[in-house]
Amino acid sequence: MPVKLVYGGKLTESDPKDFPVVIVGQLPHLTSITFDDVKVKLEPRVNKETFSLAVSSLRPSPTDTCPLWLRNATLAALPLKSSRHNTPSRAHSLSKLVKGCLSGQDEFVVIVCERKDVFALGCAVARILPLYSGKSGQSSVDYTLTVDFLLVGPDKDKPLTKDDLHCLSASAHGIRLAAEIVDKPCSHMNTDDFVKEAETVARELQITPYIVRGEDLKEKGFGGIYNVGRAAEHPPALVVLSHKPEGATKNIAWVGKGIVFDTGGLCIKARTGMCGMKRDCGGAAGILGAFYGAVKLGFSENLHAVFCVAENAVGPLATRTDDVYTHYSGRTVEVNNTDAEGRLVLADGVAYARKDLKADVVVDMATLTGAQGIATGKYHGSIVTNDENMELWCVKAGQNSADLVHAMPYSPELHFPEFNSAIADAKNSVADRSNAQVSCAGLYIASNLGFDYPGIWLHIDMAAPVHNGERATGYGVALLTSLFGQMSQNSLLNYVAPPMSIQETMEVESEDSSKKIRRY
Repeated sequence: MPVKLVYGGKLTESDPKDFPVVIVGQLPHLTSITFDDVKVKLEPRVNKETFSLAVSSLRPSPTDTCPLWLRNATLAALPLKSSRHNTPSRAHSLSKLVKGCLSGQDEFVVIVCERKDVFALGCAVARILPLYSGKSGQSSVDYTLTVDFLLVGPDKDKPLTKDDLHCLSASAHGIRLAAEIVDKPCSHMNTDDFVKEAETVARELQITPYIVRGEDLKEKGFGGIYNVGRAAEHPPALVVLSHKPEGATKNIAWVGKGIVFDTGGLCIKARTGMCGMKRDCGGAAGILGAFYGAVKLGFSENLHAVFCVAENAVGPLATRTDDVYTHYSGRTVEVNNTDAEGRLVLADGVAYARKDLKADVVVDMATLTGAQGIATGKYHGSIVTNDENMELWCVKAGQNSADLVHAMPYSPELHFPEFNSAIADAKNSVADRSNAQVSCAGLYIASNLGFDYPGIWLHIDMAAPVHNGERATGYGVALLTSLFGQMSQNSLLNYVAPPMSIQETMEVESEDSSKKIRRY
């Protein structure tokens, strides 16, 4: 059975003999607490002297652990240093430490940290608790992992509120939902299954979804989604969930690539390259989890989640290279690579966001290019945006949430000519693969939004951080909810959100030209 994850803001009494416990934090934070602060989780098995000796023995390089009582009570130290492109919370190290200490029964994790790191570290635990398993003989016994926070530093005397704990619970649910969708193989998560997942979220949030499926996509002009998915047994779909609270004045659209499996189409992938392509719906899964969390936590503006769902299959109806199709934007594309299908479906999604949803801000998120992992690695998603402020905010939100990102160049005049076609508005794959592939892929999507788009556009390529080894990470949920945290009614999201409000900057440009929004 999946682990039940519970968050608490106050330590309760428990015996390590019955309830194993891990106490984890940065070494300066661990040395700032006393045995009296944690004895309710350790007595009668651990005394003050043992605890003090354990703290003094820690030599994190980069991490360290010390058993306090058998394997049932453990003290763990996070890395001492964090580089400027990492998260100050050391969340990735916390995930590894906690995962290595879990015993598989009712247990506790006590995180010793400052308030500013609560969100990132709380989400870090959720990322290591997958919901999906295809193994036989799984235990039917439920067990609960309780994460308690012991605050140090500024605001340590202000305990976490119910509102704060609700934020962690909703975000954790979104992260684990996204990871579950990505972990499930196409035999369990085809396009129909993904639509059902979106409908389930819609019912819980009391939203009526808008769904366009199969041949209706062709009739309505969604040439990208339709033609990518038409060869599969299960039809492609556009699914839109819209949250419209009273008093909202802005429209935010999150557009997700939902390729439930990617063979590469007729430009078929190699045997080894095709393994793991169940994860190609990671962008849409992350947006579904983030949408759930954002709405649950009181998003104050209109928020639309647009899912571009298809299976890129091989068959008699599969898209051919040289085919020319028309996107929802009206732009035509000459297909020169059927394995560059993600941008084809997202092009329809962002065009719908502009034309039908009248979005002021459009964010698309996708497992789009293998080049992303080369450019920014396994932990940082790559971002491309037409807005300088958004670039800075997104990097900051990544550090605050531990869904890290790093900026790619935004130079349409230098990179978009890679898509030149003699017979259509553009080809779908670049002429020169050595010329900023990640940026180019994003620009193809932006071209269907329109380079004249007056709003803010952000592209997030998260092909590598969508998984860690053979397990999904739920990447993107914490990033999006914290990035747009200023539009939430939740105090913890407000606290971790980038310092400048996207909403305010859209409405008012500074008179100081050096602070104006810079767009192409």
